[in-house]
Amino acid sequence: MNQVSVVAHGLWAKVQSGQHIPAEYSIPEDVKDELNRKTAAVINDLFRDLRTICSAWKQAWPDETTYRAAKQQWLTAFLEAGINAPEQLQFGLMRCRQSGREFIPAPGKFIEWCHPSPEMLGLPALAAAFREACRNAHPSMAGQAKWSHDAVWHAAKECGFENLNRLATDLSSKLFERNYSIAVRRLVAGEPLQKMPLALPAEVAARSTPEVGRAALASLRARMAGQ
Repeated sequence: MNQVSVVAHGLWAKVQSGQHIPAEYSIPEDVKDELNRKTAAVINDLFRDLRTICSAWKQAWPDETTYRAAKQQWLTAFLEAGINAPEQLQFGLMRCRQSGREFIPAPGKFIEWCHPSPEMLGLPALAAAFREACRNAHPSMAGQAKWSHDAVWHAAKECGFENLNRLATDLSSKLFERNYSIAVRRLVAGEPLQKMPLALPAEVAARSTPEVGRAALASLRARMAGQ
């Protein structure tokens, strides 16, 4: 990772975690210049792609002044929404192409498109994932639940199995939707998820029963009688 990436990643991590960045903090000039160049290149490429996809783009950007101002506004919106990876922008462009719209979307709509749906990542749809989480969270499934993906387990774990069991469906579904969305975003960002538990071994030791206890006691008495 080069110096530019290290500085950019470090600053972004501080912003996301709420850490204070001193007012006197200054990015080295060479790093600042490279950041500006890279950011400008990304925004220029994005706007070029949007002009290609949306044939009526001049309705939003009728002149050069408006066009340049829009770039700054979109960049600000991306920073505020945490859109900081090329992969996120590619998701947005893909969904823009699929929308079939002729006009440039509002920044908020494009940002919404930058967050992929679970299905786009090969995960269960929200409704299916919620049903799976509620089913596997039930006490009767302890030790034998089967999870389709770490993201579903992670979201259920973050909700709390007891909450999924006891809360009203409308409340538990909203709680799960929030945590599942976060899990999906973590996947896109390459951040780790909680791992689902390993399956139990095929053969589990049998529980003690009165018959087993009596047999063990009889064996002990026989050994003692033979001494």
